[in-house]
Amino acid sequence: MPEKNQQFRALITDMTAEGNGVCRVDDMVVFVSGAVTGDEINGKIVKVLKNYAFGIILEIITPSPERIDSDCEYSSKCGGCTFRHISYQAECRIKDETVKNAFQRMNNLSPEFEPFLPCDNICGYRNKAQYPVAKINGKAVCGFYSPRSHRVIPLESCMLQPDIFQSIADTVLDYVNKNKIPVYDEKTHTGIIRHIYIRQAYHTKQIMLCLVVRKNTAREFKKLCSILTDRFPDIKSIIMNINSEKTNVITGIECITLWGNDYITDIMCGNKIEISPLSFYQVNTCQAEKLYKIAEEYASPENKNILDLYCGAGTIGLSMSDKAKSITGIEIIPQAVENAKHNAGLNNISNAEFICGDAGKIFSMLDNSPDVIILDPPRKGCDSLTLESVINSECERVVMISCNPSTSARDCRILSDNGYIVEKVRGVDMFPRTSHVECVVLLTRQ
Repeated sequence: MPEKNQQFRALITDMTAEGNGVCRVDDMVVFVSGAVTGDEINGKIVKVLKNYAFGIILEIITPSPERIDSDCEYSSKCGGCTFRHISYQAECRIKDETVKNAFQRMNNLSPEFEPFLPCDNICGYRNKAQYPVAKINGKAVCGFYSPRSHRVIPLESCMLQPDIFQSIADTVLDYVNKNKIPVYDEKTHTGIIRHIYIRQAYHTKQIMLCLVVRKNTAREFKKLCSILTDRFPDIKSIIMNINSEKTNVITGIECITLWGNDYITDIMCGNKIEISPLSFYQVNTCQAEKLYKIAEEYASPENKNILDLYCGAGTIGLSMSDKAKSITGIEIIPQAVENAKHNAGLNNISNAEFICGDAGKIFSMLDNSPDVIILDPPRKGCDSLTLESVINSECERVVMISCNPSTSARDCRILSDNGYIVEKVRGVDMFPRTSHVECVVLLTRQ
């Protein structure tokens, strides 16, 4: 069994979904940060647990053919990009294996795995950024957290975001520093500005800026609105979000519009979509449209009654509304439901309705069983009541879209044990260079 601070030489034989290399030292599995499958390294043990250990690289003796030089100076410090040091082809292979392992090895399921879908654009694809603000050396800065910490790494650029995001954030910080607006301190729960939150509609280029603050300080930011809108004409909405809680959750419930509209408008699968600060919207628009096409193919919505659970702003259901007989969406966030209803009206879609409430509870109270169920749960997966309602409905076809293959496969195992066949699974890379991967699953009733 290895000991802490023990040095070792090893060949990296695998990589985890989190981007750590895997090797064996004294017959124990060791996870090595920054290592790549095929690397031969000299390393050091930094932590030993009962069944595995963690190590760091001291020297790369022979680099892997899959290793590349990172194109971002912050990637070794920031917790955002996990795979900037390997080829994109290798990243997609790892993500594909992550999806397959979740279903096959961890949950003993044997679906057909369709070809993994890479992303055409691996830089600047995000339409949303949430920058934590911190005070360093007496100045307000923003960036992203260092891995497993709340220590902000200040950034001058981020390769996942459009360049304009950084320019807007810099303008806000310059104003905050010149006007001596206090930065939020999470230890003492004092200060004002907590996060700079920016969204840009991919197709229309409209921008929303949301300032997350501890208390209402609208007067402090009046001049900032005119500075921003003069400099960035694509800004159509400036919002103040008040989060007075001592919490890690970024946004609060109350939003105050400081300038412009309460929302921005984008196009998703041919439909106009209005996006508010609190509504869920896929962060990679182009890839989301491809994801929804896969979901539509699996759903076969032609003349079917579709139930869209965890529907958010309704984008998935609305994308199928021209083919389906009816769409019923259920979502627990009131503002998202209002967005969904408005989006349906905006596109003259008359066969869709949206209900605010818990997915499982509302579903269990519906009179008619749907022909197709769409599930798009959060990372933690479906709750037990929702799964129970799906099972009791005996719906002929279920399509699950998930940002967490582990919880998706777990939920599919439950459905498989209760009358469903997990037929097809396809991994989709929605978040290139990060550890996250989505999957779409087709289940049919036996």
